[in-house]
Amino acid sequence: MIASSVELRCFHRCDGVRFAVTEPVYRCPRCRGLLDVVHDVDALRSVSGDEWKLRFAARAGGPHIGERGPKALRSGVWDRREWVMPGLRDEHIVSMGEGRSHLTLAERHGASIGVPELYVKQCGASPTGSFKDLGMTVLVSVVKEAVAEGRPIRALACASTGDTSAALAAYGALAGLPVVVLLPRGKISTAQLVQPLASGAKVLALDTDFDGCMQLVDALAEDGSVYLANSMNALRLEGQKTVAFELAQDFAYEVPDFIALPSGNLGNGYAMYLGLRLMLELGLIARMPRLVLAQAARANPLYRAFREGAATVTPITAEPTLASAIRIGNPVSAPRALRALEETSGIVEQASEEELADAAARADRTGLSVCPHTAVALAAVEKLAKGGTIERHHRVVVVSTANALKFTDFKVRYHERTLDGVRCERANAPIELPATLDAVRAALD
Repeated sequence: MIASSVELRCFHRCDGVRFAVTEPVYRCPRCRGLLDVVHDVDALRSVSGDEWKLRFAARAGGPHIGERGPKALRSGVWDRREWVMPGLRDEHIVSMGEGRSHLTLAERHGASIGVPELYVKQCGASPTGSFKDLGMTVLVSVVKEAVAEGRPIRALACASTGDTSAALAAYGALAGLPVVVLLPRGKISTAQLVQPLASGAKVLALDTDFDGCMQLVDALAEDGSVYLANSMNALRLEGQKTVAFELAQDFAYEVPDFIALPSGNLGNGYAMYLGLRLMLELGLIARMPRLVLAQAARANPLYRAFREGAATVTPITAEPTLASAIRIGNPVSAPRALRALEETSGIVEQASEEELADAAARADRTGLSVCPHTAVALAAVEKLAKGGTIERHHRVVVVSTANALKFTDFKVRYHERTLDGVRCERANAPIELPATLDAVRAALD
């Protein structure tokens, strides 16, 4: 194991601001900015890029967490533990074998939108059905170690539009740690609501939106009432950045030209950038792909800032959108996202309700089965292809953030043609018939 260190530092690089990763701190005490997890890159450079590739390839074929026994499971996050959270003790790792998600060549859908080399990274194929598991295994593992060190942590807590609460509740239950969830009442899918309930979390359904829930949980974390598990906590991004590592390995370290992600609270885009930057620094990849951060038009503060060339993101009141998990008007990680865009020559695009619903229906017809948020990214890629930014020879990856089965109501309403303001041109409703052979034959004919 490499003798590499890791600590929390100010995102804005305030001098002298350093914390152990087990300390319950989320903002710089000087500038009130966010924090970053900072690795000892010089120590990691003691291993060559080619040697890292060989190590990770070997781990992909077998267990990594421990030699044998209950900890001997495969995890796309902990396969790269030196790059994620070095020094964490094996007995404190809380894992359900997350990561290692498959990459689908979306050949038929890509051809239909002018992107022949379109791939979808299926991050919804995970224990709780979303990419949030990647970040939560790291956060909950560090908290378990912090508790073992004697740090007083009363409960893990998050504000959520659905997927974060599911992941936190499940990993908290696995670790035996209490979990509190603040949800906007009536603004998440039933499938998402039932997940934290089933895992035993204390679920508070509040008469507000996600931004209101976030404000409250931030205040609770500030006075030490709870431990904050939202993505403003830099530990989450350490797990989420492993998607970049997997993608590089998927393509034998010849990275794609564009990586498109659904974007709400904006931590995921920064996590992708962190993973890409580390691989570039360590010599595993030769260039940086361009990021495409895709927002719903009804919840698009980053898109507005990008179009205006603004240096900051102005909060808005997000409107109801079919992409409910990214209905966020005041994204916590906005400064992080702006840096990621700057460093990757990134782009922000948006999708209307009609565009995202149509993109989902068309993708489903080619066998993909996508959630509405992945559809936002697919619609953004299609628009960029039509505008000439993405060309036919470009390799493009869309990161699918959640399992489509969490959003069956969206799909049912589409095929029933009951989505407000959406034409549902590809609706495919069941044909009701009497149970007779003649009726079935007539329908077939």
